[in-house]
Amino acid sequence: MAYNLLKGKRGIISGALDENSIAWKVAEKAHEEGATFVLTNAPIAMRMGEINKLAEQTGAKIVPADATSVEDLTTLFTESQEILGGKVDFVLHSIGMSLNIRKKIPYTELNYEFYQKGLDVSALSFHKMLAVAHKLDAINDWGSVVALTYMAAQRTYPFYTDMADIKAMLESIARSFGYHYGTQKKVRINTVSQSPTKTTAGNGIKGFGDFFDYADAIAPLGNASAEDCANYCITLFSDLTRMVTMQNLFHDGGYSTTGVSMDILNKMGIEG
Repeated sequence: MAYNLLKGKRGIISGALDENSIAWKVAEKAHEEGATFVLTNAPIAMRMGEINKLAEQTGAKIVPADATSVEDLTTLFTESQEILGGKVDFVLHSIGMSLNIRKKIPYTELNYEFYQKGLDVSALSFHKMLAVAHKLDAINDWGSVVALTYMAAQRTYPFYTDMADIKAMLESIARSFGYHYGTQKKVRINTVSQSPTKTTAGNGIKGFGDFFDYADAIAPLGNASAEDCANYCITLFSDLTRMVTMQNLFHDGGYSTTGVSMDILNKMGIEG
C-alpha cells in the first residue's frame, strides 16, 4: 500500500545490482511512493547486474559513476539535476566491497592494498559523494542521505574482517558530515544498520547462511528483509523524519539489543 510519502521528491539511488539488492527494493518503493530518481552504479557492476530492467520498471534514468571518482560523482550530481529538473531531495549510498573477504583472507593477514581499495569503495566514496553534493549545492534544504551499514562496526564478527573497520568509518562520516551539512543546509545524514540479508554481497561472505539463521533465532522479530529495510529507508527520505540526523539506526528485528534468545538456548540443550 502506497502513501505518497515521496510525492514530488527527486533522488539518486546507488548500488542496485539485481532483485536481491536492498537498493533495488528501495528504488521500487520510492517509485511506489511517488518519487522520481536517477539510478547509478559502477560501470562494471552495471555489466554484471540487471539495472536496465529496474530503470524500465520505475521510469528512471541511469547515470553510470565510479563512486571513488570525484569527477564521476560530479557528473552524476550535475546530470541528475538536469534529468530530474532540479536539486535532489534524497540519496541512497548502498556501496560495499571487500577483496579480503572475497578472497577469504583472515583479518590478521589482511592484504593492505585490498584493504585500501575496500575503504575507498565502501566508505570514502560516501564522503566523496557528500562532498561533491555539498560543493554543487545539489541537495535541497531538509534533504535526506542514507547509507547502509552493519553492526560489525560495533561488535566483532570474525568473518566480517576488514569490512567491520570500513563500516565503522562509514558511520563516523555520517556523523561528522551530518553536523556540517545539517548546520549549513538542514540536510540530514543517517546510516541504517540492517539485519543479515540474502543479497549477492551477503551471500559472498563465508558462513553467511549459518550466521543468517543464528541472527534470525536471536532477533525477537526475526531478521528484517530487504523489503522491510527499503520501507524504513523510505520513511527516512520522507518529511516524517525531518529531525532525525547523525544517527546509526538499527533495523534488525531487535537483534542488536538481545543478549541471547530462548531459541538459541534450547538449541544448545539449555532449558529456560
